Amino acid sequence: MSAQAAMTDTLAASGITRSFRGVKALSGVDLAVTRGAVLGLIGPNGAGKSTLVNIISGYDRPDTGTVTMDGTDVTRTDARTKARSGLARTFQHGHTYHGLSVRENIEVAALGTGRRRAEARRRAEELMERLGIADRANQMAATLPHGTERRLGVARALAVEPRYLLLDEPAAGLNEGEIGEFGEVVRSIAAAGTGVLLIDHNIRLIMAVCDLIHVVVQGKSFLEGTPAEVQGSESLAEAYLGRSGRVHDAA
Repeated sequence: MSAQAAMTDTLAASGITRSFRGVKALSGVDLAVTRGAVLGLIGPNGAGKSTLVNIISGYDRPDTGTVTMDGTDVTRTDARTKARSGLARTFQHGHTYHGLSVRENIEVAALGTGRRRAEARRRAEELMERLGIADRANQMAATLPHGTERRLGVARALAVEPRYLLLDEPAAGLNEGEIGEFGEVVRSIAAAGTGVLLIDHNIRLIMAVCDLIHVVVQGKSFLEGTPAEVQGSESLAEAYLGRSGRVHDAA
């Protein structure tokens, strides 16, 4: 693939720094999400993962550094404009419309892309089936169990047919069986051509579905590699786990 072609299929963050009241949350992060692949983002609590996702998705801006989408600089572009351009994300704390049903939540997201109501309804039905929440179609979002609300968030993000999808702790609240099924969904999203950035504390999920894993430690890019390379990294074990051993021990 040529360099120009690679740029048109990549969501990239370069040299990202961010401070809050003099405290550095990010002090040098470089990563790239490629369409059709899953990039995992892991790191200890407080490493700056959520800050990075907010910057990439347009809910915050970096002090220095750039964010590009398909070769276009979107560093200062707001979240709504990025969403219309093909960047969707989920949130750790739902962000669903509690006064609407599961089906209506997805339909509203689909309507926001200019779909007709009948088309939005078909898209909602498809995504509910895909995410395993069709049996809760008429249930109000306010009454959903935590894990189901996370899956609804993913369905809403997919309703806009994004080129890039940022999944922020999507597996929280899912049991082991559901996590396995969700992993298959993530792989199918990438297989359809969407670039996925997956942030999760479930190491088994990360290792099972990601093509590459990017590790952030103390606000800096620490390591990027395949799941096998990350599992075998003793330097990462020291930084991430605070002891000797390998990352797979944490799983």
